[in-house]
Amino acid sequence: MNPRPLIALHALSYVWPGNATEIRFPDLSVERGSVLVLRAASGRGKSTLLALLAGLLSPSAGQIHVDGVVVSALTGAARDRWRGRNVGFLPQRLHWVDALSVERNVALALWAAGLPPDEVRVRALLAALGLTELAQRRPHQLSGGQAQRAALARALVTQPSLLLVDEPTASLDDAAAAAALSALDQASTRYGATLLIATHDARVGAAFGARAREIQL
Repeated sequence: MNPRPLIALHALSYVWPGNATEIRFPDLSVERGSVLVLRAASGRGKSTLLALLAGLLSPSAGQIHVDGVVVSALTGAARDRWRGRNVGFLPQRLHWVDALSVERNVALALWAAGLPPDEVRVRALLAALGLTELAQRRPHQLSGGQAQRAALARALVTQPSLLLVDEPTASLDDAAAAAALSALDQASTRYGATLLIATHDARVGAAFGARAREIQL
């Protein structure tokens, strides 16, 4: 018997309010622990699909199953709780509470998910991503690469089954892009998260090699 895929999309589409153009997505099955790279030019629906998978948007038609849960059937607090405990999300624009340290920002994700505080987990994750010496800095004191690693720690601290990443190499030179993608690869492997990356950058698929499957939207 084949194991149930972590993600299954069927007849999925979305129409942005005030826009008559329907974005249709291919039927898709994503195995647990795999890497999927969503390739498309800007404006073709990459970020929209990530938002649908995270339950931040509701589809206009079709269904999204994540680990057996019909995400679009969840509403209100139930959907927020599901997202907080099952999805790690790295958007293009990182949002921080700048009055808090990096360590407290990462810990805040546990609170937002309704999970108990766990300083040991937070500090171990920061150490694994090379952020121990930066833990007490404020987010505005980080470089771009450091901020990305801190955001990765925040996304992983709830131990999600699904990690969604939007344009992780945008505006990064080759060295910084390689470092960011290496951190994603190592972290997703170490923590067992299925990884979906939306990008228009050919360097992303190349960085993961045979481990990644690419889908053109």
